Amino acid sequence: MLRIGLVMLQGARHAHIAAIEAASSRSGIMVEIHEIRKLSDLQSSDPQALVLPGGESTTMRLTGLDEASNLLPGLFQWIRDRPTLPVLGTCAGAILLSDPQDGGYPLVDARIDRNAYGRQSDSFQDTLYSPLLGCDFPGVFIRAPRFISHDAEISAMHGDEVVGVRTGNVVALTFHPELSGDPGFHVWLLESAKEAFQ
Repeated sequence: MLRIGLVMLQGARHAHIAAIEAASSRSGIMVEIHEIRKLSDLQSSDPQALVLPGGESTTMRLTGLDEASNLLPGLFQWIRDRPTLPVLGTCAGAILLSDPQDGGYPLVDARIDRNAYGRQSDSFQDTLYSPLLGCDFPGVFIRAPRFISHDAEISAMHGDEVVGVRTGNVVALTFHPELSGDPGFHVWLLESAKEAFQ
């Protein structure tokens, strides 16, 4: 059984849990989900894959750097120390992976612009294509960030625009796959974790 860590600084907890459970059913890979709110949760659960949900990146930084949590610096170093660890960061999670602000190197080879698509009213849904999955995917963009440059492998495209990147086993998406009804990216996470750890 795979241990999946869901970083709970903010974001769509129930939607990601549902997507992980749907991915488990589709892939046949059994999982146990650990909600990670502080560094001690990360250390005790020792996850074999991580999900960094969306939310508001400034709030997530404040929460994750609070003395009660002390999560973010330890989380980023945890990922750096485990290059085979599959990580999925969505929307604000992608911002944190691209710009960790902890003195270490970025976790994906990309620069990102927060809220580049505009306000909440500018949110939209549209079909995108994922080279990582090898198929179209229903993209849900909510106050989405935008990659402004990258040296990473492309994991998702919306027309001519890069909306997902991958460096090693770390995938950062500017959209919300957990809200799409399609667990494809979460299946990738579980299959990658199974390959890396079992």
